[in-house]
Amino acid sequence: MLLTRLDNPPLRRSLAGYGLAGTGRRLARAVVCLALGLSVATPSALVPLGFPAVAQAQDSGRRNPTVIRDTEIENLLRDYMRPIWKAAGLTQQNLRVVIISDPSFNAFVMDGKRIFVNTGALATSETPNEIIGVLAHETGHIAGGHLARMRQELESAQTMAIIGTLLAAGGVAAGAASGSNMGGAAAALAGPGEIARRSVLAYARAQEQAADRSAVTYLDATKQSPVGMVKTFERMQNDQMFISQRVDPYVLSHPMARERIAALEDLVAKSPYRDAKDTPQLQARHDMMRAKLVGFSQPPDAVARRYPPSNTSLPARYARAISAYRYGSVPDAIRQIDALIAEQPNNPYFYELKGQALLEASRAREAIPPLRKAVQLSGGAPLIRTLLGQALVAANDKSSLDDAVRELTFGVQREPDSPTAWRFLAQAYGQKGDLPNADLASAQSAILSGDVRLARELAARARQTFPYGSPGWLKADDIVNVKPPPKKRPGPTP
Repeated sequence: MLLTRLDNPPLRRSLAGYGLAGTGRRLARAVVCLALGLSVATPSALVPLGFPAVAQAQDSGRRNPTVIRDTEIENLLRDYMRPIWKAAGLTQQNLRVVIISDPSFNAFVMDGKRIFVNTGALATSETPNEIIGVLAHETGHIAGGHLARMRQELESAQTMAIIGTLLAAGGVAAGAASGSNMGGAAAALAGPGEIARRSVLAYARAQEQAADRSAVTYLDATKQSPVGMVKTFERMQNDQMFISQRVDPYVLSHPMARERIAALEDLVAKSPYRDAKDTPQLQARHDMMRAKLVGFSQPPDAVARRYPPSNTSLPARYARAISAYRYGSVPDAIRQIDALIAEQPNNPYFYELKGQALLEASRAREAIPPLRKAVQLSGGAPLIRTLLGQALVAANDKSSLDDAVRELTFGVQREPDSPTAWRFLAQAYGQKGDLPNADLASAQSAILSGDVRLARELAARARQTFPYGSPGWLKADDIVNVKPPPKKRPGPTP
């Protein structure tokens, strides 16, 4: 598993949301980003639609979201969603699921290409059916074109707010000239923006309900039960109990869970597949995913509570082995991982875990054989090949550098947005003495990390050494001519 800070500027900007400037800034605060998803409704109308935890953290400057890249989990989610995307007519859209490291239960969409899901949603979902229902709901947003329609609704609402504010301001001026009560005029000023805000939120709630219906349609089409969706919303309803008596449902971006449960129960009753169950094989993979997330994200005492030594199941031993490598003794962790390999000798992810544990323990040479085995068993998974390339570089063996360049080049070709992979590729070229390609790879890493100035300097140096018009020269020239993003001007205070 690779825990990666979100240092891709385009993706980071998309997660930051879309603001509306000018007089409509107060309305924009009510819908900070155009995400649509399955978040728990809260009493604050200033929470982004479907994206509370990460967006709020970013707005406050506390941290950037962390994206998790993991072949085992990504392959499982892809297997979950392939039939759903086919049922939705989205097989040509090249969709992918992006995993956000956040313990809250949330999933959302920001564009027509990616579904974001929090680790909290993956770890909380007890069955594949539950998380499939969540992701089917997000698929409904994409298939329904809800984001584009929401942008149109926001533009319309902003126009309404501006016109209403101007008209109200005229009333204030007239009231001031005639000496009328200013308190009533001030209240009138707040009216148009509030009406527009509630209009947008009502529209968002309608889209959420439409996505729920679409999700059930996709589940029926793939002969899967919609019961998991009901269980998800029942869990949300428990979370909402403490606010349900004091929240105004008209200032929420999502319907209250009790309303969604009632609507879904009617659809579930009509589904011919309501009693369908996940296959034992799929449930086993789901349990392994949850164990992996717990092992990587929780401290040892939390792992021990959830998977005590008395639990000898494969997922429990997987979680404890991961926890041992992360927080305990590496030799003990290797013994536990070897026991897992002995039980499932064709599981590529056990070899990957062993290689990663050894690599992070500065035992790069020992990490190479299990990582080669993981590459072989996984069919050449790009992320695992990249990890192998890192081990080959870290081994500091000149005879392995050609292999390192090959593995890392394959990795960046398949995963071009990884600054870490480009950085290790630069190191491999540097150790080989190929300075032009080392500078070019370093420039790629810098630009993906948001350091445009450094990227242009490195690319300019590389361009001088490549033959004019060669592929390397052209790539370096493209980076040299990249313009840094414009500096943000301070907007008006709301």
